[in-house]
Amino acid sequence: MDLCNVNELRALLARHGFHFSKSLGQNFLVERWVPQDIAAASGAGTGVGVLEIGPGIGPLTVELAQRAERVTAVELDKDLLPILAETLSGLDNVNVISGDIMKLDLEDLVSQQFSGLTPMVCANLPYNITTPVLTLLLKSGLFSAITVMIQKEVAQRICAAPGTSDYGAFTVLCQYHAKTELLFQVPRECFLPAPKVTSAVVRLTPCPPPEQVHNKPLFFQVVRGAFGLRRKTLLNSLSAAFPLEKEVLRSRIEAAGLSPEVRGEKLGIPDFARLADELQKVL
Repeated sequence: MDLCNVNELRALLARHGFHFSKSLGQNFLVERWVPQDIAAASGAGTGVGVLEIGPGIGPLTVELAQRAERVTAVELDKDLLPILAETLSGLDNVNVISGDIMKLDLEDLVSQQFSGLTPMVCANLPYNITTPVLTLLLKSGLFSAITVMIQKEVAQRICAAPGTSDYGAFTVLCQYHAKTELLFQVPRECFLPAPKVTSAVVRLTPCPPPEQVHNKPLFFQVVRGAFGLRRKTLLNSLSAAFPLEKEVLRSRIEAAGLSPEVRGEKLGIPDFARLADELQKVL
């Protein structure tokens, strides 16, 4: 069965009485090159266990199973389970788990499913859970690589550079935990039903925390504060986030080698790290 053939896909869904759920962000791939290229970009191979989130009807799962030693797919929609049982039949290295990835014990899942293997993540993520899922995966520190297809605008934010319009607090979070790469775009016409936006594939390769950061909670408090009032100066944004007099804040910002009039979106991780060190002296 060609899982990306529109006619075969429609017949499969009709046979199981399946209806798309907007609330679950379901858009199934209908271009074979997309799951092939995502799986190839993931780095899956011998000795690798891949966690897939939201397999849908399984086109990416099949591609991953041909490369990885083991694939574990977590699917929230119970209506898709009998379809996956059919489309993944005969793939002995694939296991489907019914559940919500946000509620599962990731450490336990990885330990049970990928013992002796290098765990990775590869998925076509539903748009509505992109930020919380990526935050969960990055903070877990369990995976050697995370390759996902997401909304293009979110992919651009993840990979943005300081001083650009896409750069924000989520950018800093991702780049604190990983090297980020925007690999390629996927047109809306590659899906059924077609979403209203273009998608893109990004790869996040976890790396050690930046050596400049000495107080992680304070570092991220500073980041959130700097972006809390995006159109305001750094001084005004931090005034709303920290219980300090403006003159004290001004002196600490200047001690970090920054202008109080700069905006948070201009700062890179080393800048935020120096600023956190200076604020720690007066907090």
